[in-house]
Amino acid sequence: MRPSQSEDGRFYFMPIIRITNIKKNLGGKQVLKGISLDVHKGEKLVVIGRSGCGKSVLLKHMVGLMQPDSGTVEVYKQDLSGLGETGLAAIRLKIGFLFQGAALFDSMTVGENVSLPLIENFSFTQREIARKVEEKLELVGLPGIQRLKPSELSGGMRKRVGLARAIITEPEVIFYDEPTTGLDPIMSDAIDNLVNSLAERLQVTSVVVTHDMDSVKKVADRVIMLHEGHIFFDDAPDRLFQSDNHVVRNFVNRSSVDDDEIVHEMEDLAVKAGQPDSTKPR
Repeated sequence: MRPSQSEDGRFYFMPIIRITNIKKNLGGKQVLKGISLDVHKGEKLVVIGRSGCGKSVLLKHMVGLMQPDSGTVEVYKQDLSGLGETGLAAIRLKIGFLFQGAALFDSMTVGENVSLPLIENFSFTQREIARKVEEKLELVGLPGIQRLKPSELSGGMRKRVGLARAIITEPEVIFYDEPTTGLDPIMSDAIDNLVNSLAERLQVTSVVVTHDMDSVKKVADRVIMLHEGHIFFDDAPDRLFQSDNHVVRNFVNRSSVDDDEIVHEMEDLAVKAGQPDSTKPR
């Protein structure tokens, strides 16, 4: 994290995103049950938790793709729920978003995909757009592939192209939704290095949703873990891996042994199927 310095010489961390007691119900399930969180300028915040715990839902609230049932989400001191489309568009120009599957348009070339945010939001000349696209592709380690189609790229290369598109507007915040999912360990490591490099070179704030514990170790300044609709853990990554809490330890160690939630799920399934619960001793 990069602290700002006040007039009296003391350092403090500036929250650019402030989430206050947000709740969200989806399909009859209370996914978020009162989340409060500050995201500070320049930090690399990693969000972890089991599938379906609300990580991506939380991310979508931060960019205004979802609105909370109650509570507030403020970005640059502006309540997103009080902004119209014009206000939201202005905020989003400061934000880059790498979607889980890269979300590239197959019918468009790499260059066309990367340049789309510029064409939609600015009045640059074709020459200026081409220069910026070339610059950002080089920044993610893929120079000279503007004419290729996404179908000609590997999964890791598509993620990099998606990242080039996310940074083409030179955002102040980048959101990464499962950036290493589906990638082999070598490519995952390359993506992690890229997250760190962009944070340093572009001086951006990074919010990373991931299941990858190796990524947590390499990327995070701070980790939050969502569990049962709440922030269950919020601390430095070394504290995460040293935790003796059984919920944290089971997740970090990928252990299903004595995992209460898995046991309860199996019990519910057994009841629905009208069968004896196989998780209980006979």
